[in-house]
Amino acid sequence: MEYILETKGLTKVYGNKEAAKDVDLHIREGQIYGLIGRNGAGKTTIMRMISGLSIPTSGSYSLFGKTGYAMGKMLKNVGVLIEYPGLYPRLSAYENLKIKCIGMGIRPRGYVEELLKVIGLENTDMKKPAGSYSLGMRQRLGIGLALVGDPKILILDEPINGLDPQGIAEIRQTLLKLRDEKGITIMISSHILDELAKVADCFGIINEGRMLDEFSAEELHRRCGQYVMIRTDNHDAALKTLKGLGIEEIGAEADGTLRIAGHLDDTPRMSKAIVEAGIGLQEIRLQSLSLEDYYLGVTAGGGHNG
Repeated sequence: MEYILETKGLTKVYGNKEAAKDVDLHIREGQIYGLIGRNGAGKTTIMRMISGLSIPTSGSYSLFGKTGYAMGKMLKNVGVLIEYPGLYPRLSAYENLKIKCIGMGIRPRGYVEELLKVIGLENTDMKKPAGSYSLGMRQRLGIGLALVGDPKILILDEPINGLDPQGIAEIRQTLLKLRDEKGITIMISSHILDELAKVADCFGIINEGRMLDEFSAEELHRRCGQYVMIRTDNHDAALKTLKGLGIEEIGAEADGTLRIAGHLDDTPRMSKAIVEAGIGLQEIRLQSLSLEDYYLGVTAGGGHNG
């Protein structure tokens, strides 16, 4: 089984609006997959379909290599937190989890206490109602509710939205703990891209219901890491000069700016060669792109920007 979750041409139409269109998505076991897109891009629609909460208009998806009726049986292995957690505000974290366990027929001794440890709420006042929790605590409790039944996949829609830096850090630590200690595969959407870059192993960019790009964290580092940016008055001649130095990985932007991957310590040699070739050197500096920069570049162009 190459992918624990895969979609093929997944499409959802509401009236005349295509909320998701021909989405091909691939998630491997044990990964944190970050789904990126602005509000209304189709993230929640996709998550609702693969969670079994909404029926696709067309296309298909598989869980654990299963499709159709066999896949339906696998949905019990999917934990979901979409939009706001459904909490009983007058009950404590323990009581909220206990009710969910009873509803699912789960009664082992110590089960709720273990869940509280996993989500970092084990030291919370047992009598304190969930309605008085901070937003970060409520989100962690929502993740705890999604974990009831020991799912192998978690689907989390914007779990850090609206949180303060402390709350975001707590959710981040919880997600990494679930992946590293429990081996749980996690799909998470967010528009806080710098935070997503800290936890995700793979990314998918959604725009206007379409999947524009999928890439791993390693590919992100290659695409968004540091590079040498050079601007001259003759980019064709500069390109030829740089290749004469044995530098091959050179990209050219629309305005003629050259982007060189690697060779970060070669800027003096590159500068000297360009000037000695009689080319006007306008600018040379180290530059780096963030995940947000990359996302904006891809969505502005409507396609791959690698």
